[in-house]
Amino acid sequence: MTIWIALLRGINVGGNHLLPMKRLMAIIDSLGGSNARTYIQSGNVVFEHKIKSPAKLERAIADAVDAEFGFAPRVLLIPADALVAAAEGNPYPQADAEPKNLHLYFLESLPVKPDIATMKSLAVEGEQFTLRDQVFYLHARDGIGKSKLAERVERLLGVAATARNWRTVTTLVEMSRG
Repeated sequence: MTIWIALLRGINVGGNHLLPMKRLMAIIDSLGGSNARTYIQSGNVVFEHKIKSPAKLERAIADAVDAEFGFAPRVLLIPADALVAAAEGNPYPQADAEPKNLHLYFLESLPVKPDIATMKSLAVEGEQFTLRDQVFYLHARDGIGKSKLAERVERLLGVAATARNWRTVTTLVEMSRG
């Protein structure tokens, strides 16, 4: 069995797209997953599954949520070893002191033509970013909520993404280790 991390985008945010984590774990179990456990209420699930290709399971999770709750969240499945590699590849170790200031954007695919020039022009003093394969790291010293780059990252990369802060990433890594 492979350990997977499911990242659901846009659930339980601002009172919209409400999805109880107990139901989400039950959905994962009903689709052949096991040992599902969640972290916070924003759609982070660590579980085991024998599936080799995540695309079908991503769609099945979204469809099951849609059938029961009336909305289909974007679901991104990441193997635990890829999440560990993303964490170990963090180019901003200073984020350990302020984990909410670093976000890792997990990308659905490799960006073909990311607009790095515009990203550089939007980054203000105290903002740094790095694109490595299917992970975009954004460290915003003054916070992600104030970042003009953060609000445009997905469009400038040209691929769908979902972001998690450093604390969430490191917690999911620990959860995936048992």
